[in-house]
Amino acid sequence: MYFLKKELRQEKIEQLINQRIISNQEELMQALKEMGITATQATISRDIREMQIVKQQDGDGNLRYFIFKANNQSEQDKLYKAINDSVTSITLVEFMNVIHTTPRNANVLAAILDDLALSDIAGTIAGFDTLVVISPTKESAQNVNAMFNEHVDLDNLL
Repeated sequence: MYFLKKELRQEKIEQLINQRIISNQEELMQALKEMGITATQATISRDIREMQIVKQQDGDGNLRYFIFKANNQSEQDKLYKAINDSVTSITLVEFMNVIHTTPRNANVLAAILDDLALSDIAGTIAGFDTLVVISPTKESAQNVNAMFNEHVDLDNLL
């Protein structure tokens, strides 16, 4: 067993995710261990965040990890496309926006928002189909709400 440098470990993680159905951190840690690579849970968690690994359903219905990539689109374009494709409702509550998405898409949207590090967003919390976007002020929350409403597909709204 040995510890790998971050770049090499992340390369192995990407290989594993592309070759196997891996649906949680424990399975990923076990797969790495089988390759003789030791990594702590905290390290794996950090790798998942840095590599933009998200959990989604594959074509066979299995819930598994995928590396989020969107063909050279700008981060802003990725955000607008994700809003258009997946948002079903937006509710402004004080300094937060509660955003409902199609199933399994809240975490993808949260990952994009987190990567953009927008000044109007202090943080995100994502579940299965609900995303909470926390803003530092009511005005910031209103800006986020306006941006979502501008890019949402009205046919998706409930």
